[in-house]
Amino acid sequence: MPFEPEELPPATPPFFDDTAGDVWVPLYRHACTFGPDMFVDKMMNMVRNPNLNSSWLFRADIIYDDDPEAETSVESSTSNARPSPRDFTGIPRQRTLVRKLIPRNERRDQPLDQTCTFHRSESTTTPTRSLVLYIPHASSAPDLPFYHPKVRGIAHLHEWHPLQGSGSISVHFLPFQQDDLQDKKVRRTAYRLLEILHKHGQSSAAGYVKRVHHDVVIPQARFQDHYARLKNKYARQLVDSWAESTDPGKHVFEDLGIAAFLMELWADMYKDAAFPGFVDIGCGNGLLVYILTQEGYSGWGFDARARKSWAQFQTEASRSPSGQSLEQRLLLPSVVPGTTSPDAVQISPEAIHDGLFPPGTFIVSNHADELTPWTPILGAISQCPFIMIPCCSHNLTGEKYRAPPPRDKTKSKSTFASLVDWVTHIAEDCGWEIETEMLRIPSTRNTCLLGRRRTKDLDEVNMEALLRKYGGVEGYCANVAGLVKSGPRGH
Repeated sequence: MPFEPEELPPATPPFFDDTAGDVWVPLYRHACTFGPDMFVDKMMNMVRNPNLNSSWLFRADIIYDDDPEAETSVESSTSNARPSPRDFTGIPRQRTLVRKLIPRNERRDQPLDQTCTFHRSESTTTPTRSLVLYIPHASSAPDLPFYHPKVRGIAHLHEWHPLQGSGSISVHFLPFQQDDLQDKKVRRTAYRLLEILHKHGQSSAAGYVKRVHHDVVIPQARFQDHYARLKNKYARQLVDSWAESTDPGKHVFEDLGIAAFLMELWADMYKDAAFPGFVDIGCGNGLLVYILTQEGYSGWGFDARARKSWAQFQTEASRSPSGQSLEQRLLLPSVVPGTTSPDAVQISPEAIHDGLFPPGTFIVSNHADELTPWTPILGAISQCPFIMIPCCSHNLTGEKYRAPPPRDKTKSKSTFASLVDWVTHIAEDCGWEIETEMLRIPSTRNTCLLGRRRTKDLDEVNMEALLRKYGGVEGYCANVAGLVKSGPRGH
């Protein structure tokens, strides 16, 4: 069903009666084929995730919920967190929440408390009516932040005819003044709110099941709060001083997001132990290493070619062989035949790393291309946990490679989905339990594979047979030696 809403004329009577006598103005209406329960489900998802409706918002923190069975039922003791509900004739209130809207940039916009209420009337003779309200805790339009329309309240109404199996959805605003609704931005917001509800409701009615799940490893609030702190601290300086030819807007915000995720992950992993240090293999421009070391984490990174930005990102590092945080080194894993002699690739021994790290060192593999499928192998032979964020597809010889389709036939057969499944399979065969997190970063390559728990000991893994199973390593030395002579990639 395409989205073609009916724009309701200004003289349209209210669809429901506010017991306080205020007039809610209907703006747009659209037919729907999803019932009351699905409407409530979609609206609750939007209450918890206001970022679905506004790119200016990170999330909502639920600070009050009168549902005793709700997992997030927390009542704040602060006065502005108390609910400000409204009631309507013939549509009883069933649930009241207060959410705090968290903006992406708190230097520009302030958080806002908002009461959200759910109402429903059911009858055997009239349509079922479900109503969801957003009431901002603000006494006037100037008190509202930029991301909120300048109105006293927002309402979504769902009307359902069970015998016909059809209904309608509509959006209504409670203005401070009637003229407020003539503002184009206000009307555009109303249109957009109804469009998002229509999209999510109709998709579910058609059988759509969400397959991508965020915040599995690290809770959303912890990640976003940490990311906001790092962005405020580093973003402007890094963008203004960017030395590479690549887009600073992409790389800076992407690596700030990855750094925030890693720091929260490490806070969990090492809460009762000293941080063991990290190594970023295929570190590219070195930005991620710079952020992490600036934040007090010991570690280093290396790549086959140096980057222009290394000069400004170079810091002292206690975990690298030379004491520098960024080094030009070629990875020739000890398990690859013929790598024991540097003459095999005509490179000085000082420029080679054998892929063996101190046990426990956390391996970071961020868009490491040729080194991506090697990451779980290096983790296994060195007894090191890791994350890998796959990007371009290469096999164990370093050549470009189209991995076989995913084992799960319901998944996409794209090159990227195939790569993710293939490297996951390698990791599992190496004895790793793999956790998957879809990172909240500005990249379509945002799948993070985490290996921190073993399913079997290393002596149970036949590494020689594993390398053969995944295509062998013949030609690896020559292929990766060519990286030193070729120009650097964008990362």
